[in-house]
This record gives sequence, C-alpha cells and structure tokens, in this order.
Amino acid sequence: MSTPPKLILCVIDAMAPAMLERAVAEGQAPVLGEMMRRGLYVSDCVAAFPSVTPVCAASIVTGTAQDRHHIPAMNWYHREEQRYVEYGSSFRASQRFGIARQLTDTVYNMNRAHLAADTPTVFEALDDIQVRTAGTTYLMYRGRHRHEPQRDSTLTRLAATLVRHPVLGPRELFYADIFSSRPTGCRSGLGMPGVRDRHSGCVGSYLVEHDLFDFLLLSLPDNDWRSHKDGPEAQVQSLAHADEQLARLVAAGGGLDAFLEQHAMIVMADHSQALIAETIDLHAALDELQIAGPGNSRLAAVGSAARRTRTEPRIALSPTQRAAMVYVLSEHRRSTLRSTVIRRSLQIDGVQLVMWLELDSHDAPLEAVIARPSVGELRFAPGGKVCDARGLSWSVQGELAALDASLRDGRIHAPAFPDALARVWSALTCPTSGDVLLSAAPGYEFLDWGGQAHVGGGSHGSLHADDSLGALIFCGLQPPPNAQWAIRDVAPLITQHFGLGPSSR
Repeated sequence: MSTPPKLILCVIDAMAPAMLERAVAEGQAPVLGEMMRRGLYVSDCVAAFPSVTPVCAASIVTGTAQDRHHIPAMNWYHREEQRYVEYGSSFRASQRFGIARQLTDTVYNMNRAHLAADTPTVFEALDDIQVRTAGTTYLMYRGRHRHEPQRDSTLTRLAATLVRHPVLGPRELFYADIFSSRPTGCRSGLGMPGVRDRHSGCVGSYLVEHDLFDFLLLSLPDNDWRSHKDGPEAQVQSLAHADEQLARLVAAGGGLDAFLEQHAMIVMADHSQALIAETIDLHAALDELQIAGPGNSRLAAVGSAARRTRTEPRIALSPTQRAAMVYVLSEHRRSTLRSTVIRRSLQIDGVQLVMWLELDSHDAPLEAVIARPSVGELRFAPGGKVCDARGLSWSVQGELAALDASLRDGRIHAPAFPDALARVWSALTCPTSGDVLLSAAPGYEFLDWGGQAHVGGGSHGSLHADDSLGALIFCGLQPPPNAQWAIRDVAPLITQHFGLGPSSR
C-alpha cells in the first residue's frame, strides 16, 4: 500500500492511553478508534522530563530533549537576565510576574529567544525544502515565514496592544486569532480554554478543503484543560470533543477512506496526567535560604528571610506542576548551598526524587545522581555496560531501588520511571535548567508562584509513569520497530516522510 502524500501531526494534549481506550470502547471517539484499528497504536510513549507542555512541545517539534532545545520547564530562572520566565502555570502566577511579561515570553521569546537557534523545528526543516507547512495554535511554531499580528476585530485590536510584533512560523499559521495567514471565518476567542479545539477543527477543515498544506500540526489542547479541572477521568468527554474536530477534517476530505488516501496521520499525547490530592509548598520549605522574588532585581528576595533583611537572594525556585527546579545564585557558596538544598529537599513530604549533577573541576558533568528519601542514591553517566529499553548504554552504581528498578541480562528495567536515565540526564545537562531537580510523589503537586495547584483535578510534570506515558497512533505510516517510543521520535519520522534523512536535519 502506498504512503499518503500529506501528513497531519495531531497533538491531543495530555491524552492518557487508558482514557483513550475507554473513549473508543464506549463509542465516544470513532475516528480515533478507526485510526487505531487501521494503524499502529502505542500505549506507552514517553514524555520529556519535566513532563510539562513547553518542554514536551519543544521535544515534539525538534526531535530532541532539552539538552539541545533548551526549554527546561513551565517556569524557570533566566540566569543571564536575572529574572524568572513564566509560560502560564496559572493566571495568578502570571499576575505575579506581570501579564505582559508572561505573554511576551510565551508568544515571542519561547520561540525567538529561548528555543535553541541551532536546533531546527520540523517547520523550519520542511520550509527549507518548500514543503507547504501549516499549524494551528501551538506553543512551538517557529518556521521560515513572516506573519504580522491581526487587527481585524475588537479582540485582536485589543491583543495587538501587547502582541504587536511579527513572528516567523509555518507557511500557514493560525495562532489564537493573533496570527492568521488568511481569513477562514474561524474564531478562537483569543485562545480561551474550551474553545481552542473548535478553532483548530474549523481551521483544519478549511485547510483540508482548500488543499493548503502538505504538513499540518493540528493542536487540540482542551483535553489538558479539562483534565486539570476535573481530573483524568473527565478525559472521556474531552477526547470525544477532540474526536469531533478530527471528524470535521475527515468530512472536508470526502469521508474517512478518501481522507486517508491523501493524509497520513500521527496522533499523539505530549504527556499524561495524574490525580492530585496534596500540595507541596516549596517556598515555605526553603524560605530561609533567601529566595529570589518575581521582580527583575537581584535584591527582590521573598519570604521571611527577605522581610528580616533586604539582601541578595541566594536561590531561585521554579515549581513546574509535579516537578520543580532550584537554582543556586550565590556563586561563592555554590557547593554548600546546593548541598543544603538537596538535604532539605529530601526531607519535604511529597518529594519522591531529588536529582543533581556531580561536576569535575572544569564544571563538566561527571555523573548524575537520583536520590530517594529513605532509599538512597543511584549514580549514572552515559557509556558503560548497562543498556536501557531504548538501547542506550550507561554506567550505573548505587541503589536501583531509587527508581524501583531491576537489572537483568545487562538491561535496566524501571517501568515506574520510564526512560528515566536519558530523561534525567537531558534535564540536568540542559544549560537553562536548575542545579537541583525535584519530582513529586504520586498524588502531589508543587504550588506555583501564584499559590495554585490542581487538587481534585489532574496534573503532570514528574518522572513517574503516571503522568509520563501518553498515547501514540500512526495511521498511513510504517514506522520502524521501537522497543520504547518517546515523543522525541516523532519529528524525524515527519522529516523522513518528506525525504529528509537524519543527516539532512
């Protein structure tokens, strides 16, 4: 059977395998069910770590982890600019850092300045060979085509007071009404939750009907919002809504058989979600170490230590849902402060794993350490006699129990923490990551800078399988065998579909 000429990558945010299977079994997602039947379904595709949307989105569009794409978290500390970067953990967190600042970082800087310039996106790679690219609202959109902000409605004119600069994106870019490469009659209410999927479905069906792309990234993010709000069990309803949007594209293509003759499909999650019952207040736990506050000033410390004396902060905290990072800012006490942060973090209720790098005299990474309270430390580095599920080799010593792991026939098995060694190594060696990384235990989430969490709902970010394994469907493609699929495997398949080999990227 010939491969369809066009390719659609549909990212359904937070699509959990169990919820997808339930939605299909209950007849709520017939289009997804038919694609699973006709293609290849993977129920354990591994997210990045931290398994939050900005990191995962960057991995999906570049085919790399953050050691190469440099997007480390939902919230992170920019050492060169001496300030926090906040991509929208919550409205209250955005208020703490300034709405205008948060929008600028999310809409512009994430793609223009924060995403590594020498790591191409699929849009850039395909634009360079004249493939017709298109994308609906997605955090990562960097391409080769210039787009000006829209001012064709009261809402877009209001948004243009904050979002007034052009961007480089795919040939056809539709980003929350702010950027629209052509009139389609589709409106998103500036990307408000609950209407974003409908906007993508409207735009996508227009693009299919008018034959305006060879590659389309179709983003359906409302499943994540619904799961945050009502818990992972609510995904059956939100996946049904996502399926309705896919049905709109199928109808525009003449029905399922005609549509699949022309369009190969990759449908995937960026991560999953886990139910939240408890919170971790990292600010309170590390308050006495003088935490840098939301302002740009190095003297903008927060907490009781700051109230006692206005002194330069020594650490920065970046909670990112079910993960967190701690940056050591005091260079002359770096080693001592880091040891203090590690020791205190291991005592915080709800922190399951604490991770850091051991460096040589030239600050080059020697080995990574994963510590688990009451269990011990696992130390590892690339190269060695132990292989993981993806065939990478590692030197490993210490407590395998830190990852609930076992070693059999020279292979490390850690189903509770999938692809853990590679994910942690990439996170720790990312130049924009913190000095100490934390992963929450099941049921726990770190309070963000606005004091918000998703208790009673779902969240994600940790190294644990609960929120790290997402669904992946190939329909119309013949992917190579893979013992452990990861979200960073998708971009190379897309570029290869259009004739670009690994060396061409």
